[in-house]
Amino acid sequence: MVQISDCHLFASKEGKLLGLNTESSLQLVLDRVAAEQKNGIDVILATGDLSQDGSPAAYQRFHEHLQRFNTPSYWLQGNHDITAPMLATLGGNSHLSPCLIEQGAWRIIMLNSSVEHQVPGYFQPSELEFLRQALQDSSGFHTMVCLHHHPLPMGCAWLDTQVVKNARSFWEIVDQFKHVRAIVWGHVHQEWQHEQRGVQLFSVPSTCVQFKPHSKDFAVDALSPGYRWFDLYDDGRIESTVSRVEGVTFEVDFTVKGY
Repeated sequence: MVQISDCHLFASKEGKLLGLNTESSLQLVLDRVAAEQKNGIDVILATGDLSQDGSPAAYQRFHEHLQRFNTPSYWLQGNHDITAPMLATLGGNSHLSPCLIEQGAWRIIMLNSSVEHQVPGYFQPSELEFLRQALQDSSGFHTMVCLHHHPLPMGCAWLDTQVVKNARSFWEIVDQFKHVRAIVWGHVHQEWQHEQRGVQLFSVPSTCVQFKPHSKDFAVDALSPGYRWFDLYDDGRIESTVSRVEGVTFEVDFTVKGY
């Protein structure tokens, strides 16, 4: 299974985020996915901010990029995304959050933590109820929960103002179900892995600009774009690694103080 996140595509292929061409960087990341995942990919999880400007053209091109893998992809909304053109591109909501993915001994729950035109995360009551019901329906299966925003602080002060505002309600539900094995998110443009009460927690690099960990103020990192892969085992074990583009120098404007 592969996680792709925070592509920030524009209506134009020439669009740049902090000086970096996001179309080109996504293409390089996907080339790396293709080179490394030669045994096939069961599922692609696209965990938000797929577009920077919410344009139909950006979502259509993202969809076309993923067609090369001939595998199901499931998308969730980030704070830069707009649901309507995402739905139009996917042709319905069965592959857009909230949704439940069946994958062997696992169930993967995709949740929308975003509020359109707002930066911090927030779960609508209907989203929390979907989570509760999906976890009940997944009894007997190992379960992964995916969202865009981070549901707990990561030690990066400026980003930690953007956590899910009602994360406590999220955790109150999750903590009731012992078959939750992992929680996965995007948004933070950096690699992070931790364990909390037996649950594995993962974030993923962006396919474009990277944010510097443990920074008080907005700061861009010099690391290359990347993606995360997961191997999920029937006994509940998880293997996961981040892979980044190598051998390419990316043009990034390190003087910009926001995005």
